[in-house]
Amino acid sequence: MKIEQKSADRFDWPLAFLLLMFGGISLVAISSAQTTGQYGINFIPSQIQWYVVGSIIIAITMYFEPEQYKKAAWLIYGAGIFALFVLFILPESMELVARRNGAKSWFHLPGVGSIQPAEFMKTFFIIGLARVITKHHEKFTEKTLQTDFMLLLKIGVVLIVPLFFIMTQTDLGTALVFLAITAALTIVAGITWKILLPIFLGTASIGGTMLLMALYAQDFLKTLGFKEYQFQRIYSWLDPYSYSSNEGLHLITSLNAIGSGEIFGKGFKDREVYVPESHTDFIFSVIGEEWGFVGASVVICLYFFLIYHLTKIALELKDPFSTYIAAGIIAMITFHVFENIGMTIQLLPITGIPLPFISYGGSSLMGNMLAIGLIFSMKFHHRTYMFNSDDEE
Repeated sequence: MKIEQKSADRFDWPLAFLLLMFGGISLVAISSAQTTGQYGINFIPSQIQWYVVGSIIIAITMYFEPEQYKKAAWLIYGAGIFALFVLFILPESMELVARRNGAKSWFHLPGVGSIQPAEFMKTFFIIGLARVITKHHEKFTEKTLQTDFMLLLKIGVVLIVPLFFIMTQTDLGTALVFLAITAALTIVAGITWKILLPIFLGTASIGGTMLLMALYAQDFLKTLGFKEYQFQRIYSWLDPYSYSSNEGLHLITSLNAIGSGEIFGKGFKDREVYVPESHTDFIFSVIGEEWGFVGASVVICLYFFLIYHLTKIALELKDPFSTYIAAGIIAMITFHVFENIGMTIQLLPITGIPLPFISYGGSSLMGNMLAIGLIFSMKFHHRTYMFNSDDEE
């Protein structure tokens, strides 16, 4: 028997509170980061605007039920692919295309600004992948090695198309996000470890071998098409002080900023270390310098609570499609947080991945809000039953 709930009871207030906290931290951190005068622009009004737009996106996304997203999954996925395709074929000379840091990854829309379709494609990809996995399990109720291979092939097809367009934009960071989402959903989908273990071990072996070759066999890799700047990124990550005048500058200034914050930080707008791009990808270095270990730990704890809350929702959901979407969003946010913070403290190589909900940027923020909107939708439209069982939806 279904239990009726009021709309206020079905709304996810803890998740809304977490977003409000991240919004406040974002505005405070960006307000301080822009005092360095790198661009001479006040980013606060734009960030507030993107948060307002993101809230509207959440409201619209929450209005529709998960079943509707399931039915429209291929249309949503196809729209994202179409946007990437248009960006791929348009010449750089057109005003509609914006190029930054050597990557043609943005549409320039007059009166709106620059929009990066890949940020939205992450969520569209999760929806498409969730439908593929759900439909596969509905069709093949008996799981065998052959059906698992078939599912893995389907997942690979869904991944390869957006990954191709992302790689043509030389956006390694975004490509890694897609791979992280795919790896997480592949595991959650229940594919046997007889297939997954050799793939993961093989991938790790190839990655380790490539790293060693980048250090000791650069000439051979250059014959395969690798560029000098790609090697410089690895060298500057492992030994930034030997490349302090160019590739290692970002990492050195980030380490100096975070380290100088010590336990309690220097205080709001009392920064002394200049970090390039501190309002976007390196926003965590601002937090570490001004608020110290304590402030940085608070931010990390908030992300822990967010991921814990999303995981709790995923475990409560009975609809497989919704569960896969929640798992994909958890993987996306977790990878973003781990990679962004990791690169600021030399734990991981530097990639162009922003800190979710805190870094300045309309596309990243709206893309994440779209993903969170799906979580709100699943929680709001989740049906609660008396005498509920695992077989009952």
